[in-house]
Amino acid sequence: MGFFDKIKKALIGETKEAEQETDKPLVDADSPEAQRSEESQPAQTPAEQGASEPVAPAETADSSDLEAEQETAEVSPQQEATTANKEEAPSIPEEVAKDTPSEEVPASEPILQPALETESVQDKYTKGLTKSRKTFGQRMNELFANFRTVDEDFFEEVEETLIGADVGFDAAMKIADALRQEVKLRNVKKTADVQNVIIEKLVDLYGEAGVGEVNELNMQSGLTVILFVGVNGVGKTTSIGKLAHQFKAEGKKVLLAAADTFRAGAIDQLVVWGERAGVEVVRGNAGGDPAAVVFDAMERAKRENADVLLVDTAGRLQNKVNLMNELEKIKRIIQRVDPTAPHEVLLVLDATTGQNAMNQAKQFKETTDVSGLVLTKLDGTAKGGIVLAIRNELRLPVKLVGLGEGINDLEPFDPNEFVVGLFKGLIKE
Repeated sequence: MGFFDKIKKALIGETKEAEQETDKPLVDADSPEAQRSEESQPAQTPAEQGASEPVAPAETADSSDLEAEQETAEVSPQQEATTANKEEAPSIPEEVAKDTPSEEVPASEPILQPALETESVQDKYTKGLTKSRKTFGQRMNELFANFRTVDEDFFEEVEETLIGADVGFDAAMKIADALRQEVKLRNVKKTADVQNVIIEKLVDLYGEAGVGEVNELNMQSGLTVILFVGVNGVGKTTSIGKLAHQFKAEGKKVLLAAADTFRAGAIDQLVVWGERAGVEVVRGNAGGDPAAVVFDAMERAKRENADVLLVDTAGRLQNKVNLMNELEKIKRIIQRVDPTAPHEVLLVLDATTGQNAMNQAKQFKETTDVSGLVLTKLDGTAKGGIVLAIRNELRLPVKLVGLGEGINDLEPFDPNEFVVGLFKGLIKE
């Protein structure tokens, strides 16, 4: 059974189960079954009957009580000063010596407590890919509405539709060529019969591109060092904070290294995420040497037997050679303390930017040893095909995906759940 057949069986089987649930006959209230059910219920005790009676509302407080409550609710001047200090972000000096020693920021109590896990992984993928799924279905419906016969114009429109879904030019050409052959073999005449074939070819290509792919993080028995790279604005620091929160919830000792000393406010942003996740941050001053911060973080992680060190780096512009050289320097500093590290170099990409994200990935791959990708804001894009394009053209595994804005919405990438979430409801029996 192929990858597509497994997905089809899972989706269609799920639909049939739902239909069977809705087709169950309702029991009539006057039927013997209902009467027997009522007789089997134990009679309520007087105490239970009394508990169900409505409770009389409390008497309304008089005006003097309300004034007293208002007086106690007033904030003292000391509290106001404390609140103002919290709201004001610390100013960053314009010129700071590069060799300033790093500071260790103690972790406070987590600001955001872990939310109760009420959604399954499949539910998160299905919900997170809603926009992509709806848009892809609309594209397919428009395609079939405009064409009544399967001809060359139809195949060209299929190519444009797939490219518009961000599956990539190369992948779109492969799927269109495979579709031409399949249509001839099956002697398909109607466009309505082609939808499953298109999805089947998408799924098959997706599965073939992922053969031998390792989507799990390379976790070590001792210290695991994960280096995060990527341009500004893709959600790099946010992803680090969310991942730190997950590791902390698993009982791991986690440290963060604020090695993005280039961008104003980046250090403070990571410190805020450290407070939210309840983990400690090693940092220097803005404008300082990021390699020095990383060295101090590595030394401390070894000294305190930390399980995970997550390193935030500056938003490297792909065309800036000096910044890429700085990234190589950071890696050399890490390897002085642990020759096997970093164990992961994760490139963070914004899924909403489509082909621009592809171009970033290509240039980063040429410059540094990227081991995997973090795809953020996947729930905010209507072009989920970017995952297929990355698999087909770059052969880089997606390790983590952002399926929402919550602190628990960064998920390990599951290829099967992704395909089910992307095509759920589109495959016809």
